[in-house]
Formats: sequence, structure tokens, C-alpha cells
Amino acid sequence: MNTFLAFYQDIGPALTLLVFGTFLLAGTVKGVIGLGLPTVAMGLLGLAMLPAQAAALLIIPSTVTNLWQLAFGGHLSALLKRLWPMLLLIFLGTGLGTVWLGMNGGGWVVHALGGALLVYGLSGLFLPTFSVKPETERWLGPLCGVITGIITSATGVFVIPAVPYLQALGLNRDQLVQALGLSFTVSTLALAAGLAWRGSLGGGAFNASLLALVPALLGMWLGQVVRQRISAVLFKRVFFIGMALLGGHLLIEG
Repeated sequence: MNTFLAFYQDIGPALTLLVFGTFLLAGTVKGVIGLGLPTVAMGLLGLAMLPAQAAALLIIPSTVTNLWQLAFGGHLSALLKRLWPMLLLIFLGTGLGTVWLGMNGGGWVVHALGGALLVYGLSGLFLPTFSVKPETERWLGPLCGVITGIITSATGVFVIPAVPYLQALGLNRDQLVQALGLSFTVSTLALAAGLAWRGSLGGGAFNASLLALVPALLGMWLGQVVRQRISAVLFKRVFFIGMALLGGHLLIEG
């Protein structure tokens, strides 16, 4: 048991509460709107620890919750056939970014994290609805994949530009939720491989991430309860405003 608690013993009770509270909130957000767990986790934990350390903590919660998300819907096979070029380039882009950039490059990484969160928040608030034509999808999907991978490797945030792109494909709600889960799963596994290659995902970090799964799952359950009682549209708008403000703070003060 001491092995599992070693990371939290090292960071102390205040940071431990921050980690558990962050994953509880991040899981709640994901339970309400179907995304946001790694984004919230990286943003809030980035206030108090290195991005590489925060990214290591989110690996297990993100993987498990995304597998849960993509397992239901009945469209997995069709989505894999349609999205495999983008998914492959997400993985390769993350690998390229890990070698080229990584998350251990100094103070600029926190500013990059802030910039990614700010762009994500503003795009969610103001980006107009658009659609991608089939002929455009053939080259735009891989391009979005490689850019998403590079941003993932540097910041741990894997929503830009993958999420706006998937939202523009004209998928129905079930297909979109499953497509997001698929994209996030590939991004998380690619990020985990990159962190392991750089030596940032040892046994202590893995065990700490496993314990962080508990508040994340509790948060997802709370989010599903909350979703029945509030407007998902309003909640999503508040979420994007929060991400933009947090991103702006990290970008300026990081």
C-alpha cells in the first residue's frame, strides 16, 4: 500500500487534495458533456506542478473513462474505417512531438499549455459551426491528426484541433460521442508511450494515476446525475469560459 501512496506522501496533503479534487471535477465535467477530463486535469494541475507530472497522473483515468465512452454506441467499426488516417497521424504526431518537443523543455511548456487551453475555450465559445466535405476529409483528417499529436506531446491537451474537426463531420450524437472517445483513447495511449520513453511514467506515477481513477469515476457518476438536472448547453458554455480564463492565466503567469 505504501508503494501506491508514495507519490502522494511526497507531494503532501495539500497537493493530494488538489489532485483528488481536480479529478473529481474533471470526471464530473466529462459525465455532463462527454469530454473535458484531461483538459480540466491538465489546466488545474498545471497551476501547481509540472505539465509532465500532471500528464502522468491523467493516463489511467483518461484511458479508462475514454474506453468506457467508446464502448457504447454500436458505431466503432464504421468509425475506425472512416477515422483511421487521423488516428494514425495522432499517434505518429505525438511520437514526433515527443522527440522534437516533449514536456520537459522548461517554462515555455506551461505557457504552451495555457495557450492550448485558451484556444480551446475560445473556439468552443465563438467558433462557428462548419462542415467538412468528403473530398476535404481525406487530407484534413490526417492534418488535424498530426497537429493534435504535436500539441498533445507538448501540453497533454489533445482536443485541438481534433474536437472541432470531429464536430464538423456531421456525425449524430452517439457517433460523435464514440468518435471523441476513440480519438481521446489513441491520444492518451500515445501520450503514455511518449512519457514512458522520456522516463516520466515510472511505477510511482502509474500507481498514483491508478488511485486518481477513483475520484474520476465518482465524478463521472456525479456528472451523469447533474446532466439530468441542468442545461447541458449552459454547462458547456461555463466550461469553455472557465478553460479560456484558466488558459489565459497560465499563458500570462505560467
